Amino acid sequence: MRLLVTGGAGFIGSQLLRHLVTSYPSYTIVCADSLTYAADYTSIADLEGYANYSFVKLDITELSAVKALFESHRFTHVIHLAAESHVDNSIKDPLAFAKTNVLGTLNLLEAARAYFEDKTCLFYHISTDEVFGSLGETSSFSENTAYAPRSPYSASKASSDHFVRAYGETYNLPYIISNCSNNYGPGQHREKLIPTVIASVLQNKAIPVYGTGANVRDWLYVEDHVSAIDTILHQGKIGETYCIGGDSELSNLELVHLLVDEIDRQLANAPGTLKGLISFVEDRKGHDFRYAIDHSKLTNDLGWRPTTSLEKGLETTVSWYLNRSK
Repeated sequence: MRLLVTGGAGFIGSQLLRHLVTSYPSYTIVCADSLTYAADYTSIADLEGYANYSFVKLDITELSAVKALFESHRFTHVIHLAAESHVDNSIKDPLAFAKTNVLGTLNLLEAARAYFEDKTCLFYHISTDEVFGSLGETSSFSENTAYAPRSPYSASKASSDHFVRAYGETYNLPYIISNCSNNYGPGQHREKLIPTVIASVLQNKAIPVYGTGANVRDWLYVEDHVSAIDTILHQGKIGETYCIGGDSELSNLELVHLLVDEIDRQLANAPGTLKGLISFVEDRKGHDFRYAIDHSKLTNDLGWRPTTSLEKGLETTVSWYLNRSK
């Protein structure tokens, strides 16, 4: 396998990349990343000591550079993770999200269409549950849920999903798409909710919670996501979509309470010490009420299920950040 991983210096990508490079020494693996503010090259720098791995700094919005990379490596497989992903940033600058998430994906598809040599090749596109919009208090997203994106971020990812499927139908490009719930774990960028809460506590600052904190999310530990991607890459069926969930659904306020309780425990504080830092702020524009994932297709067809409980995942995540702060 000659595998391209885009966005490999990001939070999910770096952990996926490490897993693939160390688990599959017979694969030739190239990481392409433009190293934006959300990337951390230091998290993957040591991988360059592996004979089956190389890194290329690349902006996927530059078609000529993307095509040149494909031409030189003749990839058989692509795992496409590169994306602008923070919803708040998409509200401020939607054009940047369209450029990277839509045009960048199109560039990769064009290169794959030109240089993929047979039907054993695969374009694996990693997407989000946010493309499905907002749920009420019941039901869950599945592979059959209609798209209804409500933010510039989710609209850009929905568009990229549609382009991947269109290339499959129009040009017979072999593809798979997966849509996952909210990821968390050690090493996540400061802009995301869980690192924001931990950083606020460490700086003795107010912990910002949108609205009343009633919005509900499903949380997927990053190592579980990595195992799901590995499973889909090797066992998934061409032309299929798989939803990946963490079986850890709760409101944002409930999550923050669990987090501060865990931080109190690890710092040996009296229970409830840090809850006074919680501060409710103006709600996000177009804030989706609830996301929930039904991953039964992935479980029934490919045998995958999440193995990390939210309690254990938060314990590991908090410990990582606290150790980094010393």
